[in-house]
Amino acid sequence: MIRIFNAAEAAASILERTPLADARVPDSWLATWKDMFGRSLGVEEAVAAIIDAVRTRGDAALYEFGGRLDGIVPESLCLEQDRLEAAWLALDSETAAAMQLAADRIRDFHERQPVSDWVHESADGALGQLVRPIEKVGIYVPGGTAPLPSALLMSAIPARVAGVPEISIITPPASPAGEPAPILLAAAWLAGVPRLYVSGGAQAIAALAYGTESVPAVDKITGPGGLMTTEAKRQVYGQVGLDGLYGPTETMIVADETADPDVVAADLLAQAEHDVLASAILVTPSVRLAESVQAAVGHMLEGLPRAEIIAGSLERGSGIVLVDSLEAGFSVANQYAAEHLCLLVAEPDQWLDRVQHAGGVFMGHHSSEVLGDYVAGPSHIMPTNGSARFSSPLSVLDFVRVVSLFGLNEAGAQLIGPAAARLAETEGLQAHARAVTARRPRS
Repeated sequence: MIRIFNAAEAAASILERTPLADARVPDSWLATWKDMFGRSLGVEEAVAAIIDAVRTRGDAALYEFGGRLDGIVPESLCLEQDRLEAAWLALDSETAAAMQLAADRIRDFHERQPVSDWVHESADGALGQLVRPIEKVGIYVPGGTAPLPSALLMSAIPARVAGVPEISIITPPASPAGEPAPILLAAAWLAGVPRLYVSGGAQAIAALAYGTESVPAVDKITGPGGLMTTEAKRQVYGQVGLDGLYGPTETMIVADETADPDVVAADLLAQAEHDVLASAILVTPSVRLAESVQAAVGHMLEGLPRAEIIAGSLERGSGIVLVDSLEAGFSVANQYAAEHLCLLVAEPDQWLDRVQHAGGVFMGHHSSEVLGDYVAGPSHIMPTNGSARFSSPLSVLDFVRVVSLFGLNEAGAQLIGPAAARLAETEGLQAHARAVTARRPRS
């Protein structure tokens, strides 16, 4: 059953952000780490030990951790293009058509993003920017409780649109034979990736950051993951670039009395289905809607295959928040800064200016978050845990570098040179000032 909270109750419970570093881990994890490393370790220390092992021992560490942490030893750490193609050809026609539609829409959306060189010419010369793709990108695709071909497509296709020449996808083994789910191999083929690497968790991130005999080192790592993966990304930052640090997925729905309770309930259950750590929150000023949604969630939960996971999510970090008005509801939404913000209100476009912080905004009855998960077009890899206050969804911009271009002519250098020299002198940098004055015309 999903609970109904007033605003104060919600602020002290489901709306309160928990730092990833404070996340509790199962006792079984702690026992495994102690057995592996001979001492009691927390998350940060365990991840550091895993990274060091992969950095120093390479493939051998990946095979060991595959067995001891993933519970499956990969048959091979690298699957070549023929295996990916075979998985694609084995798909049923309906699934293949759906994946092709998703891929086409993702590509079309990202090809429209304004990312280009520009140069401004003036009497002083030329200034501008050059846009260049990152040369080597690693994409982590979670295995978890369900394979996510959508996450692969929504990472790899923007990278290809950006022109990244070397894309390394890595994902955990899933089958007893030590291979990922075939649907992920098919998605890699559709995305045009030449091979796929097999490893999961912190060890996969370490492999991408430092390289092993089988897995090439990259310049930037992207993609979502669990607690260990995210902590590993944090620790290797600086060795490589990152797209962001992603926590459990979350959806907030702001709804008024015009919303259909069954639709709201369906959207909440869809979000809760991801993981017991997922958050599915309704914010509304309507008591009638809140009570109707609460009842609908209870009825609709029965018989769902992942009912146990959904129930865990609804109990832990989900709920219905009653507020005094829609204006108050949008204040709650902006403070929470949800990954997904769904506006199930009359005339949602009139409320769009109220939105300040969100990874993605889903406007109206027909713009369900699930469509965004799969086929709408924008990447569904979005900032979580409040990071929408300062970061953005994955896009082509994550796979390029902007290089500033300086093309001043003599007139321009003489015009702005004295100011540069003076500012250098105020900073006590006389050699800087002389590098300007050395270029003055000699009489």
